[in-house]
Amino acid sequence: MSRMVFCSVLKSEAEGLDDVPYPGEIGQRIFDNVSKEGWQKWMDRLTIIMNENGLSTADPGSLDLIEKHMLGFLFNEGEFGELPAGFTPPGAKK
Repeated sequence: MSRMVFCSVLKSEAEGLDDVPYPGEIGQRIFDNVSKEGWQKWMDRLTIIMNENGLSTADPGSLDLIEKHMLGFLFNEGEFGELPAGFTPPGAKK
């Protein structure tokens, strides 16, 4: 039987992650409160954030910004979590 969580992204009960996806206390919090589907939504958003802001996971400054966006998206904390200003999805009219 799958592990179920009340997902902070979906705002409903859904199948939980199989493993802790991020180090430390934040990773445990994600494991306890974010579903597989919610995490996939974050991964999709992360791609947009990295591309729109020119971020790199090799840059410690970028990692700090990515973590702020992650907490904003997953838990609605802080000033981050929304799509980057001016973002237009591919194929959408500008």
